[in-house]
Amino acid sequence: MRISSQQYYTMNVSAMSDQQAQLSQLYQQISSGVSLATPSDNPLGAAQAVQLSAVGTSLSQYTSNQSTALTSLQQEDTTLTSVNNVMQNIHTLVLRAGDGSLNDGDRGSIATELTSLRSQLVTLANSTDSAGNYIFAGFQSTAQPFTENSSGTVVYAGDAGNRTVQMTDTHAVQAGDNGITVFQSVASIGTSGIPAGASTNGGTGVIGTVSTNNPVDPTNAYTYTVSFDGTAGSAASTYTVSAYDPASGTTTTSASQPFSAGTAITLGGQSVAISGAPNGGDSFSVTPAVQQSTDVFANLNQLITTLQTPIQSGPVAAANYQNAVNSSMTQLENTMNNITTVQASVGGREQEVQALQTVTQTNTLQNSSDLADLTQTDLTKTIGKYTMEQASLQAAQQAFVKIQGMTLFQYLN
Repeated sequence: MRISSQQYYTMNVSAMSDQQAQLSQLYQQISSGVSLATPSDNPLGAAQAVQLSAVGTSLSQYTSNQSTALTSLQQEDTTLTSVNNVMQNIHTLVLRAGDGSLNDGDRGSIATELTSLRSQLVTLANSTDSAGNYIFAGFQSTAQPFTENSSGTVVYAGDAGNRTVQMTDTHAVQAGDNGITVFQSVASIGTSGIPAGASTNGGTGVIGTVSTNNPVDPTNAYTYTVSFDGTAGSAASTYTVSAYDPASGTTTTSASQPFSAGTAITLGGQSVAISGAPNGGDSFSVTPAVQQSTDVFANLNQLITTLQTPIQSGPVAAANYQNAVNSSMTQLENTMNNITTVQASVGGREQEVQALQTVTQTNTLQNSSDLADLTQTDLTKTIGKYTMEQASLQAAQQAFVKIQGMTLFQYLN
């Protein structure tokens, strides 16, 4: 096939132009550090880069979410530690209030201290985070959750919602607890029934702390009443136990049993001892914690009222007062158990978020590395390729010049 001089020149110029374009592209990659500037540079790589960029954006958002959630949980954890400290101080005062040698003035002083501690508790319940949002308000984080009305009753204005934050594509973590969960509830485990004596009791019987012998016994959900037989004003020697089942609404009553002061009385999976000398007609009850007041502020108000009320002299009044204090003590301990349970849950969630942070950091580094492999210039490889292309272009140019100068006249001469 014959190739004219014009075709030859055109072919060589075109080839050298392509080499020059390739050389310019390599130079641009070296100078900018970017190997994938446009989709045409590498269509498949460009599609992968778009996907990796989207993943990187999601991972960045999850990293921010995890940091926010961890900060919220740490603030809640710190606040609950302060709440526990206040509750411990209250517990110490209630123990002191049970001292039978105290007079009305001593009990009034304790009531004053409890009032101050209750105010501290309200302040902690209204704690805010660094953004000014209330920690225990549920979804109503911009409104103060706990307020005290003119009668001294602490009212919750938040809701029962718990804020959750998305940690990964498939996993969310609860980043806070509402005020009902913390200050107006009791835990399902470690909670004791509430012992109480009727305010009309005429004997010196005092009901003690309820012991849980079998925590999984379904009859622990019953309300029990221990009623003493005999006539009012006379010491009782026997008693009956009535068990009310809230599920069926039925009440069953045992046969009369002999009473022995200080001996445990079995109540389903629980037991309780009554000391002193109850009179005929006196009664005592054990109520599941969830069926009694679980509001720590209401329970404190009731205890403060009990301590502020003067006690008449005599063993009967002292016994009734002790029964009231014992009821308040059990309610307080149930609240302390609940706060400890909530704080343990917060600690577990903190560890969960920290573990997810580690995973997300690893995924972010891997994603960044994969994206860099697709879009960033491998300088060693690219410089080597640039050098080869440059040498090839120079050789082609030199060859073209030499061949261009060759004509038939050179041979004729």
